[in-house]
Amino acid sequence: MVRSKPGTLSETLEAVEMAHRAGYTAVMSHRSGETEDATIADLAVATNCGQIKTGSLSRSDRMAKYNQLIRIEELLDAGAYFPGRSILK
Repeated sequence: MVRSKPGTLSETLEAVEMAHRAGYTAVMSHRSGETEDATIADLAVATNCGQIKTGSLSRSDRMAKYNQLIRIEELLDAGAYFPGRSILK
């Protein structure tokens, strides 16, 4: 299932839930021209996406998202889960 460019947060959450119910994973992604708002990292973790697509570490807006993922991992400590290569099954 591919659900691209939902228009609202509710539609995004619904699309991720639908994918999970059908046995698929989801990739949380942002649009080009993004800001440094790192909410996408919070959404990826909260919805258990397992993957985030934000691009290389070459721009500050992307670094902000990766830094937020690191902060979340530190907060979750032992409760953090990283699927590693198992996501590629």
